[in-house]
Amino acid sequence: MAKKNKHVFFTFINSRLTSTISISLVLFLFGVVVLLGLFANSLSVYVKENLSFSIVLNDDMKNSQVLNLQKKLETSPYVKSSVFISKEQALKELEKELGENPETFLGYNPLLPSIEVKLNSAYANNDSIAVIETKIRQETNIRDVLYRKDLLQAVNDNVRQIGLILLVFSIALLLISFALINNTIRLSVYSKRFLIHTMKLVGATGSFIRKPFIYSNIVIGVIAAITAMSLLTGLLYYLSMGITDLIGLIDLNMLLVIFAVLIALGILISVTATYFAVNRYLKMEFDKLHYV
Repeated sequence: MAKKNKHVFFTFINSRLTSTISISLVLFLFGVVVLLGLFANSLSVYVKENLSFSIVLNDDMKNSQVLNLQKKLETSPYVKSSVFISKEQALKELEKELGENPETFLGYNPLLPSIEVKLNSAYANNDSIAVIETKIRQETNIRDVLYRKDLLQAVNDNVRQIGLILLVFSIALLLISFALINNTIRLSVYSKRFLIHTMKLVGATGSFIRKPFIYSNIVIGVIAAITAMSLLTGLLYYLSMGITDLIGLIDLNMLLVIFAVLIALGILISVTATYFAVNRYLKMEFDKLHYV
């Protein structure tokens, strides 16, 4: 008898452990996809805000005029930052790139002063820059406005494509997650189908029979979510050891939201799957229990 009880105990623990591990891995994969989506968004913002365009100034522009223009730019909602580059500084940078000073064989500095402008990510697209360019060209001391239209378009197109792919992948993974967790819970309830029928025979109501199954699977869902959160935290820590800028891309508040979603998802899917699994055996005739 003791041996039989021991076997039942280990079978119970094994089924619970299997359910917890299965749900943990599914939630972990879902969390990874959501994190990839957030990283893609953060990375796109980072890339867009580091794309700059140059406002080429006339050579006779005074320092006070440059400062006024910079102040005007930086108070604009579309500008993140601006840096003035003098003729001399531009010449030094060109010399560094070419390996020789153009002034030595030309006899003069051919470069013009400029202001390098970095935009806020929401305005880093060709349509917005076209409007911004029109406003900037109204300044009398502006010689030209230079930026890479093809590069901006490529960045925005790639961001949209990546976002769409991740959205489709997230929806597909969510459906797969529900199917896998549902099957895992159905298997655990399946082993109790005769117990459910016995409880029904002695007059137990459906809600009374469902409660212990739902409560136990809520606990499993929470433990699985915490395990998935721990795995995600470990993954982020491991990646941050090799990618130094990764921490800067992580929004702590969004990470906490993901953890909360994982807990809610673990509970929601577990409760939903348990409810339907138990209901199936509540409605089933005794003779059919042997053939499912």
